[in-house]
Amino acid sequence: MGTCGVAVVGAGAAGVLTALRMLERNLEVVLIDPAEDTGRGVAYSTREPTHLLNVPAGRLSADDADPGHFARWASDHLGRAVDPGEFLPRHLFGSYLGELLGEAGRCRRVHDRVTSVRRTRNGVTLRLAAGGTIDAAAAVLAVGVAAPDCGWAPGELRSSPAFVADPWAPGAELDDEGDVLFVGSGLTMVDLAIQHDRPQRTMHVVSRTGLLPRRHVPGRTPPRLDVGGVAGTDGLDAVWQAVSGGRGWRAAVDGLRPATARIWGELSDAERARFLAEKARYWNCYRHRMAPAAADRLRGIRRAGRLRMHTGEVVAARPDGAGLRVELSTGEELRVRSVVNCTGPSLDPRRSGNPLVAALLADGLATPGPLGLGFATEPDGRLPGAPLWTLGATRVGTLWESTAFPEIRQQAGTVAASVLEYARARRPARPRDRYGLPLSTTREAAEAFTAGMDRVLRGQQDALDLLVAATDADPGFALGHAVVGLLGLEWGAPVDVEARVCDAQAHALAGDARERSFVAAVAARAADLHAGGQALLRHIEAFPRDALAVNVAVPTISFGGITSDRETWALVERLRRDYGEDWWYLSQLAFVRQDQGRWDEAETLSARALALEPSSGHAVHARTHVFYETAEHKAGLTWLNDWIGRWGDASDGRVHFTWHAALHELMLGDDAAVRRRYDRDLAPPAVAGPRALVDSGSLLWRCEITRNWDARAGAAAVLGVSPQDMLARPATSFAAMHAAIAMAAAGDEDRLHALAAYAAGHDSDVYRQVVAPLCDGLANVVAKRWDAAVTELESVRPHVDRLGGSAAQREVIEDTYVHALASAGRHLKAAAVLSARLDRRPPSPLERGRLAGLRAGPA
Repeated sequence: MGTCGVAVVGAGAAGVLTALRMLERNLEVVLIDPAEDTGRGVAYSTREPTHLLNVPAGRLSADDADPGHFARWASDHLGRAVDPGEFLPRHLFGSYLGELLGEAGRCRRVHDRVTSVRRTRNGVTLRLAAGGTIDAAAAVLAVGVAAPDCGWAPGELRSSPAFVADPWAPGAELDDEGDVLFVGSGLTMVDLAIQHDRPQRTMHVVSRTGLLPRRHVPGRTPPRLDVGGVAGTDGLDAVWQAVSGGRGWRAAVDGLRPATARIWGELSDAERARFLAEKARYWNCYRHRMAPAAADRLRGIRRAGRLRMHTGEVVAARPDGAGLRVELSTGEELRVRSVVNCTGPSLDPRRSGNPLVAALLADGLATPGPLGLGFATEPDGRLPGAPLWTLGATRVGTLWESTAFPEIRQQAGTVAASVLEYARARRPARPRDRYGLPLSTTREAAEAFTAGMDRVLRGQQDALDLLVAATDADPGFALGHAVVGLLGLEWGAPVDVEARVCDAQAHALAGDARERSFVAAVAARAADLHAGGQALLRHIEAFPRDALAVNVAVPTISFGGITSDRETWALVERLRRDYGEDWWYLSQLAFVRQDQGRWDEAETLSARALALEPSSGHAVHARTHVFYETAEHKAGLTWLNDWIGRWGDASDGRVHFTWHAALHELMLGDDAAVRRRYDRDLAPPAVAGPRALVDSGSLLWRCEITRNWDARAGAAAVLGVSPQDMLARPATSFAAMHAAIAMAAAGDEDRLHALAAYAAGHDSDVYRQVVAPLCDGLANVVAKRWDAAVTELESVRPHVDRLGGSAAQREVIEDTYVHALASAGRHLKAAAVLSARLDRRPPSPLERGRLAGLRAGPA
């Protein structure tokens, strides 16, 4: 059937809790169980509303750090407030567990039965009843409680159709007529007696003690007796005196519970055998109590005479018409229609009747625990000698108390941590990337991955091909799949993002904490851009040397980023001690410095980065902005043309750098040069996708509003080669701004109105308060409704920095505003706006010409 990281056998409470704890650790999990539902097992599969939990809702959370989680869930599910002290129906808790696992996702569910396990070189192979197999690095046996032992029953009783050997077995039914004998007086009997009580029926209960489970105290948690010093059999005897004496027994039992496993482990086999023979039955009466409502119901049935208690054992049974005549060790004879085995689950794995357990014992992968109870296990639940772990009822021999939910919850966390540690220890020495971070893959795949990563950091082409080659070389390379998926998300690269994320999650077990964290952040980003962005930032906080993650997080030539200007500044500044004089980091810091208007520092930093790595696209980007913002257009154009000639063919940012060169030419007033460059390097189909929208479309609009170009035909072509989802439902405000600009250049008023309506209904304030009025303002410009255009654009101007991108990119909005003011005849106001810009930098020939024309025009 396939391979997986960890196979969890059993989908009851223990299996679900273990799967949840493993998923939290980014382990790959497959959950195997033939049951249709998940989270129920024997305990919670009942649909009978009178079958209540034996623990109050406030103490049953799947997360021990949030005790009230189940009570809150139940309140939402039932549509009413649930008191933490309330004892709810058991089936409700099964629904809770199943829903939690469903919400966690990433867990493969196989509806089949495991019949045997074989140890292999790489872990284990699990054989399924349907004939397939599953290979796993490790497996967890969460097989639940075994069926009741029938060894006590006389032969004629065991062979009788009136005998119910296991009342919880699928299809087990109790005759609805006639009297009944329950053998065993524990909680199973309580459930069945309440469920099958009838006015004309007498229910008999026989047990060797004749005792019923004690009653929980409703509405409060009794204080616990301090048993910190209790040790060995003497300690148990001391506690037992408190229990049997009837004074403060709840405090004694509850206080002993956290120390039970320790004390049990300190006993000799002889002392354990003595406890089992003399006291275990009485202990169970006090330890495993009835819900208050169940206790009240049972007391009412007894008082009505419909439930009769007997102390003794069944010694004989013979057919009697449609029923049985049963003889007890007391000499009493009972004539009943049915006999139900309520003696509780068998604790001896050799008598469990489970084919998988029998196969494990026969193959030597499991051995019986102390006194033949459960399996022998290590303290972390591992079976000695194999990558197999277990929890719950199978650990009763080593822990004694191992079937209640709080104990199982604790064991699930321990098992998950142990499996993770085992997986880490099995990893061989791994190759590392250029920042010294380990890569959980082959040498061949690591070389391709590192080369692809270097190209991403340089801003060069062919990075995706190399990263895909890394996953081809090692299909189990989780980090490689995650990075390819991330490039699909952030670049719009032609990859199946969902499939890549699934592949990354499926193989996350093979990675270390950094790689698993990266996979989890990418998965979160794919599910929700905003929440996933925060997950990526948390990843960077934990692993600051993960340069690829930082490169995605900060706005660059290739990535839109997930941080605002000041967040970017703070992030990059914080990383200085982690990178020092690294050329990639110097490039990022140079871009931050130009963004802050610290031009000299930005120039120095970019020069240092380029001296170390001449092809660094990020350093080139920073230096290009310095030239633009300081109005060094001639020098900037000369330098940029030279760099493009040397390194441009390999640069993923070639189109954007060409846009920058065209911007220099535009500012120099060289229309012919701009046209040549656009026609040669920026016009579709030479440029397509997001770059056509961001670079080609915005350049056409600038030329129209500053040089009176007719940009409509060219912009229509740009819209035709742009991603249509970026035009209709842009994922970022930066993309929305450029979509609107390209639509304006194409004169497409209808599309602008549609985008404005989408932005107005968006859940983001930036879309509603900036993008929507910008679209309306541009639509008014297209329609030459100049006063309306001025009003809308004026409202947008103070907030344009919220759109993202660089100051040079956002400047087109101010240019549009100046154009609208001049077209509305408000030349002096337009001149004032343009003059304010030139107060911070020297005027270019284009700006000087525009300013002179505005000042010469009418007021």
